[in-house]
Amino acid sequence: MTRVAVDANALMMPVEAGVRLFDELDRLVGTYDAVVPEPVLAELDSLSESGGEEGRAASVGADLAARCDTVETEESYADDAIHALGESGAVDAVVTNDAPLKERLLDAGVPVIHLRGRNQLTRTQP
Repeated sequence: MTRVAVDANALMMPVEAGVRLFDELDRLVGTYDAVVPEPVLAELDSLSESGGEEGRAASVGADLAARCDTVETEESYADDAIHALGESGAVDAVVTNDAPLKERLLDAGVPVIHLRGRNQLTRTQP
């Protein structure tokens, strides 16, 4: 089964971009297990305290993260934790819309699922 890591900004896409994240993953990947590293949860918690649209998006993202398996990593920074999961082969792809992280992942040979157009996801192979 395909294992997909989900970044904080991906979990915030439903509010920020109107993306039906899990429906799009179902369409794009089929059967999969979604995982979220603990530092991503911490990032969402921190962002949710900021208020405004970003805070609301992070709060929704934290709720959506409950649909994913939480994984521990040695990394304390969310982007590094996502990168480590991809680089180690612990996941088959990463969902993120973070351009610098996307570039790091592709350079490491990790497929990236990201926003295409207004509200659809696409998969980019390294």
